[in-house]
Amino acid sequence: MRSATEPGVQEVRAMEMRTTCLSPSVHKMVCQLGFEIKDNIEIINIVDKDNQVCWDAICSKVCHASSGIGLDYAESVRQLGPLCEAVYLYFLSLPNEKFEEAFREYFHWTNNNELFLSVPTVLKSMDGTRISLLLMKMTSCLERALGDVYLTIGKDCPFLLRDLVASEELATIFGKSVMDVLRIFIGSPESLNLRNILWHGFASPHEIPPKYCSVLLLFTGGLGQILQAHHSNSGMLLVHRPYFVFYSAEELEVFPDLDEEVLSLSEKLVEESKFVFANMMPYWKEAITAFKQFRYADCAILILPQLETGLRLIFTTVNNCLDRMLTAESNTLYTTFDEILAKHLNNSSDNKVPNALGEPAMEFLWDVLNHQEGPRVRDHLSHGEIQLCDFPRGIANDLLGFSIVLLYKYCNHNTGKEATILCPLIDALGSYRSRFHPIALLQKQVLQCMTSLQKWFLLPSPCVGHTSTTDGPDDMTDPGISFCAEIMHVFSLVRHPRMSGFNKEEWDLQTDKWFIFIEEHCSKHFSNLYCHRWVMEVVSILRRVTAKCHLVSNNIISTLKLRHEQWENKTLRSRQRQNYIRLLSSTKTLSVVIRLILTLIIVDLHNIHNVSSKMPSEYQKYLKYLKSILQYAENLSTYTNQDKNQWDEAMQLTSKIIMKIRMFFEASNLNER
Repeated sequence: MRSATEPGVQEVRAMEMRTTCLSPSVHKMVCQLGFEIKDNIEIINIVDKDNQVCWDAICSKVCHASSGIGLDYAESVRQLGPLCEAVYLYFLSLPNEKFEEAFREYFHWTNNNELFLSVPTVLKSMDGTRISLLLMKMTSCLERALGDVYLTIGKDCPFLLRDLVASEELATIFGKSVMDVLRIFIGSPESLNLRNILWHGFASPHEIPPKYCSVLLLFTGGLGQILQAHHSNSGMLLVHRPYFVFYSAEELEVFPDLDEEVLSLSEKLVEESKFVFANMMPYWKEAITAFKQFRYADCAILILPQLETGLRLIFTTVNNCLDRMLTAESNTLYTTFDEILAKHLNNSSDNKVPNALGEPAMEFLWDVLNHQEGPRVRDHLSHGEIQLCDFPRGIANDLLGFSIVLLYKYCNHNTGKEATILCPLIDALGSYRSRFHPIALLQKQVLQCMTSLQKWFLLPSPCVGHTSTTDGPDDMTDPGISFCAEIMHVFSLVRHPRMSGFNKEEWDLQTDKWFIFIEEHCSKHFSNLYCHRWVMEVVSILRRVTAKCHLVSNNIISTLKLRHEQWENKTLRSRQRQNYIRLLSSTKTLSVVIRLILTLIIVDLHNIHNVSSKMPSEYQKYLKYLKSILQYAENLSTYTNQDKNQWDEAMQLTSKIIMKIRMFFEASNLNER
């Protein structure tokens, strides 16, 4: 008996018979309409003898809807077809040296000269896979460059390419008719929509006519010519936004380095795995080749759409909606990573993909693609935000490694030898835990704050008891004693069920055992897929509290270092000496209080998913309590700043927050009885 997540015989046959992921109307738009008119157009009517693009001739081919509103995309593609063919033949016949001489200066505005100058060579190769790869890179870079132009006169650059090319700002600079031409190729789901059908993995290599690549190349140069004239007249300088840098790339390195044996096996798996459509195989093979040739950006650009296509196949199979494998029509959204990784389907029923893939694979995908503080590789690549030559090897290794595991998972006939070779990859994915979910980032922040706290008492300090009585206040008794007694009372209130499973001796705040306790309980894995909105709100506040506690710790460390140096050099004035002694006295209490707060954060983390079951009134009281701690941490970070040094005020503030924490737990325990 087959499981609920396995496709039936008819479904499998339907998948195997499918030769395209383009819906009939999209297939017609991309593969047929531009070939219906057979006119021969002289290239001199498109590019004049001075290599200037004749936009009037191009714009004259654009057709508008009969209603007078918007464009008639289908008829425009038909009319532009012969023009695209003429441009394609022109670039095929033009020697590369002459092409560079004629157009090099007009690609400067893209900040990617070499990419666009390489297009004719790739066109002449007649390799559909390389041409499709080039189109993906061209459209993403073109989007980035258009965004830079937009920002010369506008603010808040549109996130969607279709909104960008339809903007009044770009129409002001380039002309509305010119932007209408661009919209026909990359601006709308009703258009050729070349960027999206490639980046989302719907178009196979043989389905993208090379002439559309060549005409986008010409348009890019033509836009550069318009921009050059505009800047000459306006005096405005185009400034390119800095590229995104994967500062957290080393955080992700999940899979062991892919060696030649694994890569060779992966080429075999591509041909056998049900995860791969037959017409998409060239992309997979080129991705593996790119990795071998150290072209890591190319590898990632090729793998991401195919990963989406394979996961879309799983999505449509396990959820019994095979029609969603195709590109959607203009009035329906494509089935993309967003839908594939969502908790529910459009009809509110549960998405079965998480069960099919398993939690580690889902956490990896969310980390790589979705979490705001993660690498969000596909977003940054597809929007042209990454310097391609600097793409990290580690991320390409992870994307390919993850894909190889899925290729193997969906192969019908696996041998023991294959399992042995891929065992390190399979184990790496099986043990994966999120690194960029807010819960995981909170755990990391707590550990970083703990590490900072450990440095406090490793710093040198003077022997205050041997100083003159004029060096400090008359009362040198340790205020930490009464504070610590109060804190211990607070701990006595934090009982079952919050601290179930916690050994009381482990969390003694005044011993070094506390650091071991924090490290141990921060390493625990907390389920984080599809967290309730309240859970995310609480985690956000806890992260802000932790960040401020870390800032307080760093403030105190830097001040202790500075004041001790000044003390030793006898450069402190009398008032500064008194302030330094207050600091030394205060650190004993502040250390314990910050440990208290971090411990309460760990306790809250262990009970984080209980938040969603609270009554609204109970939840609001809990939020109020957390925000009071946040307010304390924010104020304390101000008082401990080196420019402030308000240690008496810090202690008064600390006394109040301990009382608030005590009152909250007393009320909570009373309600639980």
